Formats: sequence, structure tokens, C-alpha cells
Amino acid sequence: MHYDPIKRSLGEVFNKTPFLRKIFYRLLDLLLLRAWHIHKELKPWLRQHNQGADVLDAGAGFGQYTYWLSRKNNKLKIYAVDVKEEQVRDCNNFFKAIGYNNVLFGVEDLVVYQKPDTYNLIVCVDVMEHILEDEKVFSNYVASLKKGGMLIISTPSDQGGSDVHEGGDTSFIEEHVRDGYNIKDIEQKLLRAGFSRVDARYSYGSPGKISWRLSMKYPISLLGVSKLFFVVLPFYYLLVYPICYVLNYADTAGNHPTGTGLIVKAWKD
Repeated sequence: MHYDPIKRSLGEVFNKTPFLRKIFYRLLDLLLLRAWHIHKELKPWLRQHNQGADVLDAGAGFGQYTYWLSRKNNKLKIYAVDVKEEQVRDCNNFFKAIGYNNVLFGVEDLVVYQKPDTYNLIVCVDVMEHILEDEKVFSNYVASLKKGGMLIISTPSDQGGSDVHEGGDTSFIEEHVRDGYNIKDIEQKLLRAGFSRVDARYSYGSPGKISWRLSMKYPISLLGVSKLFFVVLPFYYLLVYPICYVLNYADTAGNHPTGTGLIVKAWKD
């Protein structure tokens, strides 16, 4: 399934005013389980960097993680990059409109982008599964971090992370160049790239897999059939979201022996 047409439709709806975009960001924070996991990991980092720090949002998409970080600490200097010029333009317009002068969005290719010894934190959410030359990107990340800097990645695992469970299955998200990372494989790739420490854990365990289907897969599949489902969507979430909230809480609180997602942290010492 191709997400881009649906993303464009969402952009058309929520880019009309800054108020609507803020609502959109809030909805993403509530609905996306990966956001729950990323926020959980970033909160301790924010407590340690309560003054200024340099952040790279690598593959920023709609810019929701840049917005979340900026609201938590307006002293952060954030460079948010993406390959899609339209999204970068929309994000720059939004952040300028709300007066967030510490944020800049730019068009960059992560395979070649490198800014040595610049960032205290790199955030990379739902990006690496789209990039074939992943080890080159990891090398760029470690070069771009300052000593003591941290990289955090959210990406599908090879335990069905693109909704692939058998050898003959195709990815639910057809833009992915791989169906998910083996947890040991991504650890070794990051160490080979030059990171000194890596901590990887599974997300989207048993509770998360149910929540993802209810909150993401089924609604997106229906939107792919007809945009008329936008009308039904609020009523659908009124019924489903309380269940998803409990499932998301259980997933972020639990320690999963396996899962369809990975949360990976790596440090440059």
C-alpha cells in the first residue's frame, strides 16, 4: 500500500491553518504508538539537556517530533530535514507562523548529508526502512554527532514490522526497501559505523500489534479505498481510542521478548 497519496490528503486538510496543524500533531502524539515510545526515551534526555542543545530531526516528515521537542525546550536548536520539498516548505511556513525561530527545515539526502561534530541528538523515526544504503547513513550520523551525543531510531523489526509474517508476503507499506531489521543486525551495523554503545529493544509487542491494527492499519486501508471515510473517522476513533490508549500504555510499560518494532539508541563517546 502506498502512503503518499494519503499523506497528501492529510496535508491538504491540516495545513489550512496553524491551529489545525497543531491539532494534527496532537492527534499523531495520541494515536501513534511509536510516538509514545520515542517520547518515553526522549524525556530523560531532555531533563539532562534543559538548557541549549543542537538536534537533527533526520527524516522529519510532517515535523511532529520537531514540534514536540521545541515545545518541551525552546532553547533547542533544531535542523529538521527531509527529501520531500513540499513537506519542508509546509513545515517552514508553519513554524515561522507560530514564531518558533529556533527551528529550520531543509531538503537533505541522508545518504550524503554530514555535518561533523554538530549535534547532541539525532532523531530518526520511520526512516531507515526506506533507505537502502543504511550503513552509509549510520556513518554520517556518528560523524555528525558531538562526543557524548545520542542517536535514537524507531524502525520496523524483522518480526513482522511491515506486516510481513511469511516468506511470500509483501509489505503492507510498499515504500519500504526492507521488511524490518534483525535486532542484532542493526546493533552490529551501528557499532561498525563507529558508535561506541548501542541499546536496542522491541516495541509493538502483543498489545502494540493490536493497537496498530485498530488505530492505523484499518483506518488507512479504508482511506485508501475512499476519502469519504474521513467523515466516519472521528466516530471510529471515539469508539476505538480508549482501547488503543490502554494498549499503548501497556506496550510502552512492558519489556517485550519480541515485537514488530525496534527502538534503538546509540551513543558516540
